[in-house]
Amino acid sequence: MTSNPLIIPIFLPNLGCRERCLFCNQKAAAEGLPSPSSVRNFIEASLSGIPHDKKNREKQVAFYGGSFTAIHRDDQVRYLKEVQPFLASGLIDSIRISTRPDALDEETLSLLKEYGVKTIEVGVQSMIDEVLTLANRGHCAKDTIDAVFRLKSGNFEVGLQLMIGLPGDTCDRFLQTLDRVMELKPDFVRIHPTLVLKGAPLEILWRNGGYFPLSLEEAVQWLKKGILRLETSSLSIARIGLQPTKELQRDFLAGPYHPAFRQLVESAIFFDMASSLLHDAQKNEHALFFCHPKEISNLRGQKNENILRLKKYFNLSEISIDEKKELLRGYLELQTQAGEVSIHRKSLVL
Repeated sequence: MTSNPLIIPIFLPNLGCRERCLFCNQKAAAEGLPSPSSVRNFIEASLSGIPHDKKNREKQVAFYGGSFTAIHRDDQVRYLKEVQPFLASGLIDSIRISTRPDALDEETLSLLKEYGVKTIEVGVQSMIDEVLTLANRGHCAKDTIDAVFRLKSGNFEVGLQLMIGLPGDTCDRFLQTLDRVMELKPDFVRIHPTLVLKGAPLEILWRNGGYFPLSLEEAVQWLKKGILRLETSSLSIARIGLQPTKELQRDFLAGPYHPAFRQLVESAIFFDMASSLLHDAQKNEHALFFCHPKEISNLRGQKNENILRLKKYFNLSEISIDEKKELLRGYLELQTQAGEVSIHRKSLVL
């Protein structure tokens, strides 16, 4: 995946969506949608607000929030045309869109290529057909397989958006989804937990006792296993969890939401690494760990939770952490009487 492009997001809520997905609370309404004619002004304003130290980064205009390639072809062209002057001048490097896997035929891909679309994020959610049916997605796993094949043949950068905890989903099914996704070799994935939002069809099911969202701890454990499995491949993880927004804070009802979800998962991985080292080490009242400087916060856990739990579980009076810049990220080292012992996170993969 392109390294950390600067995204100028243009949201088209529910536009082009053929189905009302169980988890979605976006309204299919014209009011509030940015018109094609407003896109140019928005891009200009966004470019003028970029800090000086970020002006040299790759810049992408992204059409998010709906299924871009499922809207009328003429409307796709109207939106894409507004970006062309910025592509021609070099102020914008490329375009990114989000869509569904059954709206990516060859004719559509030719149009996108013609107008400078580089990155296509596909709303896959799951590779288990029963889960997709229960979520009212309107497509099946084979649609995703076919779409990724066409996208890669067209040299597009491919991202797959996944969800955990949908009705009918289990941890084993989620890991099966990841195995199938890794076989497809996309450029990156995004994964976020299913939340109950005001106005979504899932709200009714939840209120009637027909749906029980994952707890935060369950979601962390699922994603801990998922991240470690993904790290056995070269697949990049663009994001874990949903971006905190005013709309999300307003509409959230239930489910495993946390503004720093990725750190919770990373801390859970470090807890398991530290536990493994301590379990095999000679018993002592004091433990000294070494890790890369950028991973100290993950080792400690939020509010020092990992430290407190490790002290309790292993009956330690003190745990110290020191940085070791020469230690590669992903490694954790424990000082023992016999010397240092280390573990890499990949050793946790079952």
